[in-house]
Amino acid sequence: MDNQEYSVGLDIGTTKIVAIVGRRNAHGKIEVLGVGKAKSLGVHKGIVNNISQTINSIKAAVSEAQSSAGVPIRKVTVGIAGKHIRSLQHSDYIMREHPDKFITDDDIEALKDQVKKLVMLPGEEIIHVLPQEYKVDSEGEIQEPVGMHGKRLEANFHVVVGQMGSIRNIARCVREAGLEMEALTLEPLASSEAVLTKEEKEAGVAIVDIGGGTTDIAIFKDNIIRHTCVIPYGGGIITEDIKEGCSIIEKHAEQLKVKFGSAVPELEKDSTYVTIPGLHGRPDKEISLKTLAQIINARVEEILEMVNTELKAYGAFEQKKKLIAGIVLTGGGSNLKHLRQLANYTTGFDSRIGFANEYIANDKNQYLKGPEFATSIGLLMESLKIRDKKLTIVEEEPAQEKPQPEPVKTNADPVEPVQPIQQTMAMQQQEVIQDHQNKKAARLTFGQSLMEKVKKFFEEVE
Repeated sequence: MDNQEYSVGLDIGTTKIVAIVGRRNAHGKIEVLGVGKAKSLGVHKGIVNNISQTINSIKAAVSEAQSSAGVPIRKVTVGIAGKHIRSLQHSDYIMREHPDKFITDDDIEALKDQVKKLVMLPGEEIIHVLPQEYKVDSEGEIQEPVGMHGKRLEANFHVVVGQMGSIRNIARCVREAGLEMEALTLEPLASSEAVLTKEEKEAGVAIVDIGGGTTDIAIFKDNIIRHTCVIPYGGGIITEDIKEGCSIIEKHAEQLKVKFGSAVPELEKDSTYVTIPGLHGRPDKEISLKTLAQIINARVEEILEMVNTELKAYGAFEQKKKLIAGIVLTGGGSNLKHLRQLANYTTGFDSRIGFANEYIANDKNQYLKGPEFATSIGLLMESLKIRDKKLTIVEEEPAQEKPQPEPVKTNADPVEPVQPIQQTMAMQQQEVIQDHQNKKAARLTFGQSLMEKVKKFFEEVE
């Protein structure tokens, strides 16, 4: 199979690393060719803290994906998150040299490139420059300026910034795993591609991706990205709380959370217990599910309060910025029982669980249905977009200038004043070229004469 026919998304998470290989079928749906999954070693709260362990985990996930897909993996689109991620709003403009010509994608890219030259804090680097609304001359609130005419092109941008060291570490791990990083994408943006609908983005929605080490947030309104942030807490810290609160090992704490955990203690009975096997001959331990739910509830409420703070920072409680579609919970942490009810109560917004299989054509066994694959599938979709864009550019033939037919002159035709000017300019240009050639010839002649003198000198010496 040709490498151009498929794409790969690589999710380097805190708890797991997932590689998904897929392609787009004739109906526009994504056909998954293979999936590879490995335990993430060397990543803490979305940040690489052990290069060699992360490389080995990436190799394991990619190797499994290659085996199941039956194709070699070379290029990958990688997600990035972590507490070092921040965002800012910025406005900028360019003055177009030819306002009589319509605005093209090149003008948009020139404006973006100008924004990318912004001076950041020491050690920071721009990851994304996302245009929100454009303004052409005096006309504002333009969503798509391509094809319009104007001199001044202006736009408001949502700029995503991250620590240069963290970005370089991810790039190094991918490179030393024998892969080429095709693109780097903010994980909440990737997740939003996989689980949000256009109607939700237009009405106003916040996606809350609860991963193992971080909780990623992205807010959309009027089909425009309005706010992004990363909270440095996720499902991993809930497991840690259960481990400390119940005095059990991490493996049992994770199993308790996944199988019996609940975010609302009031919905659990006092008389229900679960038995944890003792270590090395020690007696078994009984844990009340209500006690377990209370431990979980305390940490989940803290995370949701941080989400609420970000919603207020955006202005989601204002009438003009209100999120009509509410909140979409996704990521592995959203599998927690009764989380949706607690999110409704804490934030005041209606919420739903975002499943990532809406765009998948061949998910017959529902393996990819879980929200924990939202980021991975979103990265695959982003990789497919990049591939489609490259193929479109390659297929486009360069525009050829049509030869202008010479006008038929008649006695009645007026003499055009432009023609002599063009002829004069052509003659001047020809004179400059001829003068340059004469000087070049003169230089050659001088060099040749010098060589003759040297040759004659040595002949006389002999």
